[in-house]
Order: sequence, then structure tokens, then C-alpha cells
Amino acid sequence: MSNPLLELKKHRQSVWYDDLNRKLIVAGTLQRMVDEDGVSGGTSNPSIFEKAISGTDAYDEHLRRLVDEGRDLPEIYDELTTTDVRMSTDVFRPIYDETEGADGYASLEVSPTIANDTQASIEAAKRLFAKLDRPNAMIKIPGTPEGLPAIERCLADGLNINITLLFGVENYEQVAWAYISALEKRWAARQPVDRIGSVASFFVSRVDTLTDEKLKEKIEAATDDRTREELRSLLGKAGIANAKIAYAKYKEIFSSPRWKALEEAGARVQRCLWASTSTKNPEYRDVMYAEGLIGPDTIDTMPLSTLDAFREHGLVAATLEKDVDEAFETIRRLEKAGISFKAVTDELQVQGVKLFTDSFMKANESIKEKRDALVGAGARG
Repeated sequence: MSNPLLELKKHRQSVWYDDLNRKLIVAGTLQRMVDEDGVSGGTSNPSIFEKAISGTDAYDEHLRRLVDEGRDLPEIYDELTTTDVRMSTDVFRPIYDETEGADGYASLEVSPTIANDTQASIEAAKRLFAKLDRPNAMIKIPGTPEGLPAIERCLADGLNINITLLFGVENYEQVAWAYISALEKRWAARQPVDRIGSVASFFVSRVDTLTDEKLKEKIEAATDDRTREELRSLLGKAGIANAKIAYAKYKEIFSSPRWKALEEAGARVQRCLWASTSTKNPEYRDVMYAEGLIGPDTIDTMPLSTLDAFREHGLVAATLEKDVDEAFETIRRLEKAGISFKAVTDELQVQGVKLFTDSFMKANESIKEKRDALVGAGARG
């Protein structure tokens, strides 16, 4: 039987794995995903590291060495996480070389605690990129208002940047133009632009989670069947519609004269990356986001549950550029129903930063507990 994951390549869509961790790499599972499923990159975030560090003993030996060296808590977190991502980039390096920098990246996020601090984000991104010391490493910076100038500065300085926590199309436009502006600055300074990698990570399922919540409140408050039916027909539609509109904007921006001049200089497009593509609502098809957003020059970063489900029963077709008018109409209908979509996407970005910050703090607390236990055991010994 053919593997639907491999079929996505025919539509010029890459599959990245959304759960890089030590155990996965050491056991050879990540390499098998590359060989058997065509996985060609990977992402990490504080939530992933928090679960990996607290839930397994895969980091204990490394942690013990760092404790013996007298490293403090921030240094330990950096060492554990950069080691994971560096090991991942080495798995993906042949893909990076074969595609001449078009694919084969692994991402590490700056601390979400500095998502609203431009200068701190710049300094952290440069420090982590240097520490990773791999051409196919990407640094994740949230696309917050304060993150945008940090993103542009880091790209202009030659870093590969994954812009994360994007929800609104307007925010996405800002990110895409920041990428173009950064490359224009490099080209004007006679610096190469052909190996600067960047992706714009657009979160999908969380849009439906919050929009559906607001729709259900209105359904309960509705006083007639016609209104209730109209509201019900919008459930589970916002996430894919929003992503399709963002992709339409991508096509417009990356066919502009400003971009074409950079393309002639060897620059590569900033690909849209569909993040949060696991289906949160059990009433929805488990691969609905993966199936609904298949199109050229895009990436779907899948967690294990979605990867397994798509391999088993995913349907592959060019869906991303279908029914785009309907996508715009979906957002218009939501607005007509009294749901401000900009308010939804703004709220989601704030929520996303908070969730990642909470996970970052939990990961550091897990490290601290393990470190203190090791120090205590050493003192008793």
C-alpha cells in the first residue's frame, strides 16, 4: 500500500514532525520517520520540552553531568534543549544539503517569557543560533508586535527564523513583509540571500477551538431555529478558512515586484507552515486539517497522532487553493454573527504566549527538581 504521507511531496508540501525530543532521536525513531514517511524537518516548543523532560529519564544522565559541572538553571535548560535540536538538525542535514537549503530544518524557540521584549529576543536568538552551530537550525520567535522588529533584524543578520504563534492574516502579512524587508537589506549590503531559511507558522486547530466556543454560546442564546442552524453550520470551519485566506495573501505577496527582485538574486520564499494540525474536537475527522490544507510551498508539522492517522487513512488532493471564495464568505458570516475574527486571533496569540510561558516555567521547575535531587544525593553520599 502507498503511504499518503509520501504522496504529499507530489503537491510540494513537506511534512515536519512536531515533537522533537531526546528519546525519539536516540532510539532512531526520527530517522525512521525520515526514511519511511518522508519527514523532512521538525519543530519544538516549550510545551514539548516540558513533557519530554518531566515525563522521561532520557535527560537524566546529561543533567547529572551538567550539575557536576556546576551549571545554573538557565544554562542547563539551554544545554538540554539545544542538544536535542542540534541532534535533530544532524538527522535532517542530508535533506538540507540535497535541497540546497530549501528543506531539512529543525527549530528551537527563544524563551516565551521575552515574547514582548524586542532586544531580549534578538540577543537570545543570536545566542541560541550560535550555540546550535548548524546551517539548518531555525530559531523560533513569536510574531508579536515586539517580536516583528526582532524577526526582521535577525533575518537581516543571517539567521534562519521560524515565526511562531501566528493566527491572524493581518499579522501574517506583517511577517511576510518583514522577511522581504530583511532580505532587501542583506542584498543592499551585498550579503547573500540564497541560504536564508524562514517559515511562517500559522496555527490552525486552535482557531476552531476558540471560535467554536463563541459560536456555541451564541447557539445557546439564539431564540429561533434558523439562527441556530446558521451558527451550527459555521462550527469547525474557521481554522481552515483562515489558513486558506492567509495562503491567498502569501501568493499575492510572493508574486510582487519587490519579491521578484529578490528571487532573481536567489532568495527562497518564506513558506507557510501549518501548525496545530491535530484535531482537538473528537467530533471532527482526525486528519481534517492535514487533508484540508495541501498545497505548494507549504509545510504541515504533525504530532505523532496526526502523522499515524494520516499514514493510515489520509486522503491526498490539492485542497489548499480550492473554495477560497467560500473561505472569505465563512469569515464574513462569522462577523455577521457577531464574532469579531480579529478579536479571536488577537486573543489566541496572547493565550499562546501564556501557554508556552507556563510550559517553559514547568520545564524549568522539572529541571530544578531533578537537579536538587541529584545535588542532595551527592551531599548525602
